[in-house]
Amino acid sequence: MAIGPETQNPYSVLIVDDCMVERQLVGGLLSRDPACELRFAVDGGDAFAQLSDQPPDIVLTDLMMPKVNGLELVRMVRERHQLIPVILMTAQGSEENAVEALQAGAASYIPKRRLSRDLHETVQRVLRAAHEERGVSRLMERMYRSEQEFVIENDVQLISSLVNYLQQSIRSLKFGHEADRIRVGVALEEAMVNAFYHGNLEVSSTLRETDFHGYYQLARQRCHESPFCDRRIHVRVSLSGNEARYVIRDEGPGFDRSHVPNPIDPGNLDRPCGRGLLLIQTFMDEVRFNDAGNEITLIKRLMNENLRVSA
Repeated sequence: MAIGPETQNPYSVLIVDDCMVERQLVGGLLSRDPACELRFAVDGGDAFAQLSDQPPDIVLTDLMMPKVNGLELVRMVRERHQLIPVILMTAQGSEENAVEALQAGAASYIPKRRLSRDLHETVQRVLRAAHEERGVSRLMERMYRSEQEFVIENDVQLISSLVNYLQQSIRSLKFGHEADRIRVGVALEEAMVNAFYHGNLEVSSTLRETDFHGYYQLARQRCHESPFCDRRIHVRVSLSGNEARYVIRDEGPGFDRSHVPNPIDPGNLDRPCGRGLLLIQTFMDEVRFNDAGNEITLIKRLMNENLRVSA
């Protein structure tokens, strides 16, 4: 079983930043992956012009830029190029704009101070969520309602496969448009990864912040130790013409939500804890937790309502 960052098929990334040093830094980090093809833009306007000529697989953009900034670029991409996910690179002082950009359609974000550690993994995760399978059958297109339940082992490859399958199901129901389906995929993967690492394996996100390699080493170790290796992730799915509902439960001891900083507070955007929760709450229409803290319900509606989070 593979744990941690994974390789992908060849893909292209458009890096958008008005600072040449920053562009070179991000490009240098991504160039370590031989499958990655790099392109560059100096601001949102330059990036948008390139999208029509040769669309990349993913856009990685700074927020604070002259002329067309990152928030404006997100809105433009969502309007004209819904198949292309956008990842934000956030710096201190841009937190409020970052939250607004996530709400406007961005697929994820990375604090600039953690680019060297998190860039590759975040890009790969969003690429997996954005991957489309072709040739949807006529039968699947006419599916009116579906009820399914999955029980999977502690295996990140199974999580990725299940997320891709669930995205396909949403597309088959003609639910939302492509940008929303990608964001739902990101939210589902964040929730299942949390159930895997933090729930079943009880590996703290604090360890990942202080010891990146130690975090994954402990996870690999616990995948072969009781009681961790015996636990499962339970996923219940209900799809209809106007709503997708996902209930994800791990078999760990749960957590106390009162100890988690409010993830939608811009002041907490750069904190290591709660990043996945921020993405989940931003991308879904309703999010609920059970009292034990080991089950989360994610709801996405055909007609988006204001985000509601219930304890």
